[in-house]
Amino acid sequence: MLTMIRPLTTLVLLTAFALISNSGQAAERPNLIWIMADDLGYGDLGCFGQKVIATPNLDRMAAEGMKFTHFYAGATVCAPSRSVLMTGQHHGHTRVRGNAGKMNPAAQALKEGDVTVAKVLKDAGYQTALIGKWGLGDEGAAETGLPRKQGFDYFYGYLNQSHAHNHFPDYLWRNETKEPLSNIVTPVGENGGGYATEAVHFSDDLFADEALKYVTENKDAPFFLYWSMVVPHANNERNRELKDGAEVPDYGPYADKDWPTPDKGQAAMIARLDSYVGRMLDLLKKEGLAEKTLVIFTSDNGPHDESNHDLTRFNPSGPFTGIKRSLTDGGIRVPMIAWLPGQVKAGTESGHVASFADWLGTAADLAGAKAPDKIDSISFKPALLGQEGQGKHEFFYWEFHEGGFKQAALYQGRWKGIRQGGPDAMVALYDQQNDVSEKINVAKEHPEIAEKIGAYLKTARTELPEWEPRWKQEGKKKKK
Repeated sequence: MLTMIRPLTTLVLLTAFALISNSGQAAERPNLIWIMADDLGYGDLGCFGQKVIATPNLDRMAAEGMKFTHFYAGATVCAPSRSVLMTGQHHGHTRVRGNAGKMNPAAQALKEGDVTVAKVLKDAGYQTALIGKWGLGDEGAAETGLPRKQGFDYFYGYLNQSHAHNHFPDYLWRNETKEPLSNIVTPVGENGGGYATEAVHFSDDLFADEALKYVTENKDAPFFLYWSMVVPHANNERNRELKDGAEVPDYGPYADKDWPTPDKGQAAMIARLDSYVGRMLDLLKKEGLAEKTLVIFTSDNGPHDESNHDLTRFNPSGPFTGIKRSLTDGGIRVPMIAWLPGQVKAGTESGHVASFADWLGTAADLAGAKAPDKIDSISFKPALLGQEGQGKHEFFYWEFHEGGFKQAALYQGRWKGIRQGGPDAMVALYDQQNDVSEKINVAKEHPEIAEKIGAYLKTARTELPEWEPRWKQEGKKKKK
């Protein structure tokens, strides 16, 4: 009998050890929260140099975590930036390369075969949720890009980005169901936008509550939460109608300022955003999740000028030139803070140059998942955790389709080349090491660098019929 028990006992012990070992491995995989503001500039946070608007919670996050000072959005406007973030492909390779809107909704939708960070993490055993603004799929012609077809288990928010201009909408989506809200909305135009004449529910307040609820309900399993805020984006339609696009429930600490109301509203939106982040950090500490959860905070592109507010009052681009829709750094370099107590060293800065495309590789690396082969993503986990062996990009790439066709590339983290027009147009060259504001074109002084970037720009993008450059479209018209 004893001879039978010993092998059985050994088997039980080995099984138990394996379970404990696997449990330990699972515990080492952090929860992942990506918090993204909408149209927040590099200089809009106190920890990145803001002097007028107070952001105590994000400043605290930076003091307890790491600032990335050379972090780039995927694009200079909304939809393509989010597409780069989701697919891990740079702007010339990703599916959605511009804001197509109602004119061509299918062009602004991810497709069935696209690989996203949510799909990768879901396959790795993570619970996945998107709360807030999507912009990469909609009902009807764009339904291939619906969040739950792109790897998210749960969705609450806006599908259509023009609908998301309205901070007091009359409905939001919960998965594939429209949930009515008590706001009374006056439609403006045909793109789904409008503004509330009776404002009851502020969407970002609802998103903050939903995000905290999601974390509480999923604290026992590894999760990926993509919390995509709408603040401080303007309500463009309200601005056109009422000359004030800074839509917010109240002006908070800025109510008594001797400022025009759009300025008060802009500052109040950023203050509100800051409070949301503070609530999330406090919850993670309360639930014992702080040392198990990586939180990234950033913005989808540079600051806007669409609320009728005074940009000079706040200097939202910080030391950089340009705003949203610019390919200079003011339009694409964004604040980024990483927070993971015990692993990300508190009060540190990283000058590692990275972009939205690198999130997929980083998330897969942290989750122990395999990243897809055909992506432009280099994990920044080594920079994040203070490890050696951080890989680097030779080039970063952006393009912009509105008002003509522009391309930009950053070479070796120093040289920015910008070209407007066809493949033979001249490249303007800026040396960011000596000219952070990109004011002085040094292409004549460094022709070999300008030529190298120009050659790269000719090959950087793959062709998509939905996103042909303007010069190519015009060439076809001339041939006809």
